[in-house]
Amino acid sequence: MRIVNLLTTLAVLIGAAAALTWWNERRAEGLGRAIDGDTLVLEGERYRLKGIDAPEHAQICEKDGKPWRCGEAARLALARQLDSGPLFCRSSERDRYGRHLAVCAVGGADLNAYMVRSGAAFASGAYESEEKEARDARRGVWSASRADKPAEWRRTHPAPNAPSAPAPRLLP
Repeated sequence: MRIVNLLTTLAVLIGAAAALTWWNERRAEGLGRAIDGDTLVLEGERYRLKGIDAPEHAQICEKDGKPWRCGEAARLALARQLDSGPLFCRSSERDRYGRHLAVCAVGGADLNAYMVRSGAAFASGAYESEEKEARDARRGVWSASRADKPAEWRRTHPAPNAPSAPAPRLLP
């Protein structure tokens, strides 16, 4: 009997968590504008494409021994997709910058997956099969002779206005 009560309680809690996620889910549609390769503006709100990480806007990669503006290429790839049809985004959480973490679609096709499959973004916790497809076909960042993952690039190229650690306090 205790196991039945425990299982019933567990089922109720799981159902409540699912309902809460549904209740908190934000849905938005309309025309989007690309900020960079994985961030867009829709209905005046910023959305970060969940499960992907595109090169930073200022990021430079190397292709055939020459500098290649892979960050700008990622932004342009996202902008072209946003121009190709109606945008629909679903989000139930925000990142540390307050952006909606979202899975979006353009014309019914998964935008997040497209960005990875086209080589304009790296998989980051999702879309592994799309990254393998892009890598095997040598698309986008996978055609470059050097393309740092964005997290590594951010670590070695801190933003000029990013807060730094406070200076150590000197005792008198």
